[in-house]
Amino acid sequence: MAEVILRNVTKRWGGFVAVRDQSLTVKDGEFMVLLGPSGCGKTTTMRMVAGLEEPTSGDILIGPNRVNDLPPRERDVAMVFQSYGLYPHMTVADNIGYPLKLRGVRGAERQRQIEAAAAKVELGDLLHRKPRELSGGQRQRVALARAIVRRPQVFLMDEPLSNLDAKLRVSTRAEIKHLQYELGVTTIYVTHDQIEAMTLAHRVAVMSQGEIRQLDTPEAIYDRPADLFVAGFIGSPPMNLVRGEHASGVFTAAGGLRAATRIAGHRGAAMLGIRPEDVTVAPAGAGDLDASVYAVELTGDSVLVTAQAGEARLIAKADRAWRAEPGTTIGLKLDATRLHLFDADTTRRLNPE
Repeated sequence: MAEVILRNVTKRWGGFVAVRDQSLTVKDGEFMVLLGPSGCGKTTTMRMVAGLEEPTSGDILIGPNRVNDLPPRERDVAMVFQSYGLYPHMTVADNIGYPLKLRGVRGAERQRQIEAAAAKVELGDLLHRKPRELSGGQRQRVALARAIVRRPQVFLMDEPLSNLDAKLRVSTRAEIKHLQYELGVTTIYVTHDQIEAMTLAHRVAVMSQGEIRQLDTPEAIYDRPADLFVAGFIGSPPMNLVRGEHASGVFTAAGGLRAATRIAGHRGAAMLGIRPEDVTVAPAGAGDLDASVYAVELTGDSVLVTAQAGEARLIAKADRAWRAEPGTTIGLKLDATRLHLFDADTTRRLNPE
């Protein structure tokens, strides 16, 4: 196991900057998730750690060693890809044991290590099968076992759950989290799925346009997003964001919204944020503002109520039995202790920590 450090790393292709002056420390044994939309630089960052891309400038360290000039095979990392990367003509056992074969591990010792790795991902009964005989989740577990058997210093995982259906994503996600906890291997995991990031990571690096916008625990990022991009990207459904004016600790917006923020020193255009679970549906006239029901969606354990108040459209979570027809006037109560305020120009968070 080892710490991974990026120091002022930049990656350019001609005039395009994929990663911009990025510094990041992944602690020994930490599960770090790089999260962001397509094109944000997360996969490029991981590929530079792996040695599959060369940084334009900056340093990459694995443990105490600068690895910029080392080829991938000498960096002691193991990658798990979205596409599994299994050899179709080999059995599960041969696929898992291939790194051992390259290292010259033979006979009973190789078989012992294959069986031990397979047992960790619950593939012990499938070692004789070929990849075509396996489900998508089983194939991904073969790829994980192949990575485990190498006993690397660092796991690198590039969107490993993207090809799985929703049910398999949930179960395989739990397997990956337990496996990393059990092995204690430093892990860098790339995804665009914020649910994966929130459930798996010790810390999350939220990226946009080649830069880290916020680096913190999942709880801190959810509760205290650093800017409008993070606020809108994290959460399902995403945070409600309303544009208005802020002065003397009060936010106002068209549609009758008025909220005390307790934030001094800011005057001018601002964005108020509040998560759907912090908005309560009330009878008309009994909330902080009245709104017209736009849509009602049953999600199973709750109902999502989308309501229109002037130009603002807000989502609230209601009891699963709540119903109303579109066009019905309702009241919305905002939890004053859970409001987020952002500067409309800089997009940065204004709330004190």
